[in-house]
Amino acid sequence: MAFIEKIKNNQVNLKKEVLSGLTVSLALVPEAVAFSIIANVSPLVGLYSAFIIGLITAILGGRPGMISGATGAIAVVVVSLVILHGVEYLFAAVVLMGIIQIAIGFLKLGKFIRLVPHAVMFGFVNGLAIVIFLSQLSQFKVMDSNGIEHWMSGQALLIMLGLVGLTMTIIYLMPGITRAVPASLTAIIVVSALVIFFQIQTRTVGDIASIAGGFPEFHLPQVPLNLETLKIIFPFSLIMALVGLIESLLTLTVIDEMTETRGRANKESLAQGVANLVCGLFGGMGGCAMIGQSLININSGARHKISAVVAAVSLLLFVLVGSPLIEMIPMAALVGVMFVVAIGTFEWASLKMFRKMPLTDVLVMAIVASITVIFHNLALAVIVGVAISALAFAWENAKLVRVRKVLDDNGIKHYEFFGPLFFGSVTEFQSKFDVLNDPDEIIIDLKESRIADHSAIEALNKVTGRYAKLGKKVHLRHLSEDCQVLVDNASAIIDVNHWEDPDYKVPSDILG
Repeated sequence: MAFIEKIKNNQVNLKKEVLSGLTVSLALVPEAVAFSIIANVSPLVGLYSAFIIGLITAILGGRPGMISGATGAIAVVVVSLVILHGVEYLFAAVVLMGIIQIAIGFLKLGKFIRLVPHAVMFGFVNGLAIVIFLSQLSQFKVMDSNGIEHWMSGQALLIMLGLVGLTMTIIYLMPGITRAVPASLTAIIVVSALVIFFQIQTRTVGDIASIAGGFPEFHLPQVPLNLETLKIIFPFSLIMALVGLIESLLTLTVIDEMTETRGRANKESLAQGVANLVCGLFGGMGGCAMIGQSLININSGARHKISAVVAAVSLLLFVLVGSPLIEMIPMAALVGVMFVVAIGTFEWASLKMFRKMPLTDVLVMAIVASITVIFHNLALAVIVGVAISALAFAWENAKLVRVRKVLDDNGIKHYEFFGPLFFGSVTEFQSKFDVLNDPDEIIIDLKESRIADHSAIEALNKVTGRYAKLGKKVHLRHLSEDCQVLVDNASAIIDVNHWEDPDYKVPSDILG
C-alpha cells in the first residue's frame, strides 16, 4: 500500500518511469535480435530472454533504474556451445549459470566489486562505449545479390546518415525545449513518422527479422542428466556467470556514480541468478545488465524499478501484438539513439587526466579498453586490469621497506623496520641483515611494519634460522595483535625466541 501511495503522490515521476521504460524497450528490440543471430539461435530466443531477465531483475534486483536483458557478452560465449552441441545444451548451461550466480549472491561475493580500481572502471566504460559505437556500424552495410556484404553508398547512405543525424539532433536539442517526454523516445517517434509518411526507403526493424510470437513456454532442457553433460556445459556456465556478474556489477557502479545513490551488489547477484535460472527453463539464452540501455533509462529520468518493469512488459507486448508497428521503426532512429549513448558513455574526462595519472593507471585503462573492444570479453578485461593494478601496487609497496640499524649500550643490535612485510618485499627485507657480523643478540622491531602474509612468515623463518645456526639469539618486538596470530599459527614453521605484547612493553630480559 505504501508503494501505491508513493506512486499516486508522484504522478510526474510515474510518467517519466513509463516513458523511459517504453524508450528502452524500443532500443532493446534490435539488440536482442542481433545478439540472437550472434548466438546462432532464433530471434525470439533473444527477445524472450530480454523479457524474462529484464522483468525478474527489475523486481528482485538491487539497482533501481538498471536494465538487464540478452547481451552480446553472453552471446559471444555461447555461440560455440550452440554450434558444437545444439541449442538444448545452451538452455541447460543458462540454468547452471543462474545457479552459480545465486551461489555467488548467497556467499555475498558481490562486495568484491569494490576491489576494481578506478582505472579499470574507466577502461571498462570507455571500451564498452567503443563497442556500442562499432556495433551500430553493421547497419551501414548491405548485402548484394551474391550474398557479399559491403558498405552502403549513394542515396541509401545519404538517407541513413541524414536520419541518424536528425535523431541525434532531436535528442540533443529536446531537453532545451521540454523534458516532459524523454528525448530519445521523441526522436524515435519523429523519425519513424517521417519515414512512414514520406515512404522513405530505408532499413527497418522488420528487415532484420520478424518479432511476432506468443508467450514464452516452460521448457526443460532436453539433455541427458549425467556427468558428461555437466562436463560440457560447466565451463560455459562458469564463464557466462562471471562475465554476466562482472558486467552487471560494473554497470551498477556506473549508475551509482551517475545518480549519487548506492545499489546492492549481492542482491543484484541473486536477482541475476534467479533471472538466468528461469530464463534457461523457458528456452532463453541468458543475459545480464546492459550499460547502453541502462544509460538511456537513467538519462531519460528514470530512478525507480517501474521503468525496467515497463521496458520488459512492453517488449513482450511488442512480440504478442505490436510487431507490425515496431517492425516499421527505421533502424536509423535506433542507431542514432545508440550513437548518443556511446558518446555519453565514454569518459572523455579520462583523456584529460592522462598527464595527471600514474603511467600504470594509463596503461591499465588502455589495456582494459582494448581487450573489451577486441575480444568482447569483459571478464578477461577486468581480471587483467585488476591483476596489473595489483602487481603495480605490490611493486610500489615492496620498495617502501626500509630499516634503521642501532647498536645499544648492551651490545644488542636493533633492526627497526618501516613498511609492509609481504611477498613483494621479503627479498628486500632479508637483504637488510648482516648475519655473520651481527652480535650474539639482535632485536627485530616491527613497530612501524607488519607481517601481512605467509611469505613474510617464511622470510622471518629463514632469518631466524640463519641466526640460530650461528648460535645467535633473535627477539621479535612490537608485533601487532594480527601479526601475533599469524606467527602463532605458524609456530611449527618459524623460530621465534620472544615477542612482546601489543602494548609495546619493554621486556626485562632485554633491559638485562
